[in-house]
Amino acid sequence: MSSEFLKYLIFGSIGLFAIIIFAYYIINKKLNGADRKYERQLRAGTKVSNFSFDILYQKLYITYTKIPFIKRYLRKIRRRIELINIEDEYNTRRNASKVMTKALAIVLVLTIVVIMVAASNMLLLIMLLMIELFIVETLVDASVDKLDNNLLKEQVDFFSEIRHAYNECNMVEEAIYQVSLDEEKAVSRQADKIYEILISDDPESELEKYYDIAPNSYLKEFAGVSYLTKEFGDRKENGASLYLKNLNNITKEMQLEILKRDKLDYVFQSLSFIAAVPIVLIEPLKNWSISNFSFTNSFYNGKGGLIVMIIVLLLTVISFYLIRNIKDTTKSNVTNSQNPWQEKLYKNPIVKKIVNLFIPKQGSKEYRSLSKKLKDAASKAKMEDFFINKITICLLAFVVSMWLVNQLHKTAIDYVYTDITAATTVNIMGDLDERDAVKAEKVTEQDNYFLDKLKGKVNTSNEEEAKKIIKKEIKYSKYYKNALDEELDTATNRIYTKLQTISDESLKWFEILIALICALGGYMAPNAMLVFQLKMRQLEMEDEVMQYQTIILMLMKIERVNVEIILEWLERYSNIFKSQISKCVNNYEAGAWEALEQLKNDVTYIPFIRIIESMQAAVEKIPIKDAFDELDTERDYYQEKRKESNERLISKKGMVGKVIGFAPMVTLFVGYLIIPLVVVGMLNMSTSFTSMSKMM
Repeated sequence: MSSEFLKYLIFGSIGLFAIIIFAYYIINKKLNGADRKYERQLRAGTKVSNFSFDILYQKLYITYTKIPFIKRYLRKIRRRIELINIEDEYNTRRNASKVMTKALAIVLVLTIVVIMVAASNMLLLIMLLMIELFIVETLVDASVDKLDNNLLKEQVDFFSEIRHAYNECNMVEEAIYQVSLDEEKAVSRQADKIYEILISDDPESELEKYYDIAPNSYLKEFAGVSYLTKEFGDRKENGASLYLKNLNNITKEMQLEILKRDKLDYVFQSLSFIAAVPIVLIEPLKNWSISNFSFTNSFYNGKGGLIVMIIVLLLTVISFYLIRNIKDTTKSNVTNSQNPWQEKLYKNPIVKKIVNLFIPKQGSKEYRSLSKKLKDAASKAKMEDFFINKITICLLAFVVSMWLVNQLHKTAIDYVYTDITAATTVNIMGDLDERDAVKAEKVTEQDNYFLDKLKGKVNTSNEEEAKKIIKKEIKYSKYYKNALDEELDTATNRIYTKLQTISDESLKWFEILIALICALGGYMAPNAMLVFQLKMRQLEMEDEVMQYQTIILMLMKIERVNVEIILEWLERYSNIFKSQISKCVNNYEAGAWEALEQLKNDVTYIPFIRIIESMQAAVEKIPIKDAFDELDTERDYYQEKRKESNERLISKKGMVGKVIGFAPMVTLFVGYLIIPLVVVGMLNMSTSFTSMSKMM
């Protein structure tokens, strides 16, 4: 099968090359037309003679937008990059095209490697190609994250320059304008946008629009603080500018975030590689084991080997997905939260009726519980989308399980026909010698003749009658004309065993039950992933609350700032507690104390409850500055605590990531190498000793 596949691959490549040459000839002919020649003459004076990657990426971007599958993926990449390159179409296209080109190059290289490694195993080849797409998507996300991290590092230098410019001119908008003149940096485009907002006729509404598209929360904080300082003026705090102090607080937050991301990248970069290695080692380990210990051939080419291989591949996919979610250091603000295919599917009346049967009734306890979990996990999926995903995964799990069951039966039957050692004595420590191998192949070929002739015609449940029919067929065949009775009996028993194995390889009720269990597991998988996301978000609760403290420290000393403004800022930068704070903001005008009390009842994290209690005190009893005086006096303590919190967060995520990342590798070596060598070896030794005792 492998030679046939390689033959088709070579012919397909030659055909594709011929099509490209033909297309190039047609396009070149059109380009040399009179109109094109005149156009080139007009543009000749404006062209750059040297080769430019920027121009190449711009042309590739246009090409990618015309290819259906790549076009959709390019848009997904663009949505994240355009937040960084705000209102800069040229750089957005260049960066998106650059990431897409790298992704396609990786796909090409990985595809060649996968074909070379698994060309002889079609099932492994298909599954590896599917896993390859997931790996490439992870690498693409890493490339986009790198752009986001570079922007964050640029912001540290940018804020330092803002401090110097502000000390010279003492005007917020003028300082931002001076620093934004460096067009080479991505942060300069963000600064230019913030400057336009500050000098606009309605800066407050423009600022709200910017909050929706800002690439990270630190730029939101900077824009908000700059606006408040411009509107209400700066003030001196212990002889220092309050605006510059706030910039210093934001800078410290960014530096902590950069360190955290760098450490997580270092930890999870190796884990992703470790999780991917087993899929490459499957075939080499199999070949090595069979070549050195031929008795393992029955395992690797039979059901057992296929089952373990499927488990390793599934574990690899799950590990990659979980590691990607555990890391999750970047909090992307991509505004497009739609699920096009789910929405299109739900518009179908029949599909809508089926999906609605699974969705719990609105107002029921189950509906409220699931809705709360979706909000707490920051999932952008609607209730309908969530259940469409559940049903889709359920159906896919059932179909794939039934297909794999069929492949298991097919593998077992193929092994009966192809195993040359089944007819002769097995050499435990290696392959058969050349003479025995030729003899074994001849006997197997003879057996296959009788298997094809008798398959479906012999009732294997009645052993005596079946053996009579087989022996009669063998006795009068050309292969056993002068054979002795003992030789005929040996061949009869061997062929009967093979026929019995073939007849047993049919769909059974418990296999359908296993497929249904897999379908149920697929249906519950989105719920399990939701719980996993909640657990991971709980690890970051402390980090988010400490960010709230920094925001309050910046706002508490600015004049005209009240509790409502603080709540609006917390809502803007919140992630874990966003739904609870949004509810409080909406209910605030109906009663400040009552809204805060409800917020206190909605959350269970003690440090956040203390912040809420301080806000309650600021509503009715004391000024905001006095209510949060503890934050100001113990600022250094909270900074150290934040560092220690980040260390614990990285340690916990790293520990969970190591368990998940090493799972495929451990399964590969234990289930695919050690167990076959030990168990199958012991069984073969037992069989050999039994045969020897009978001979004696």
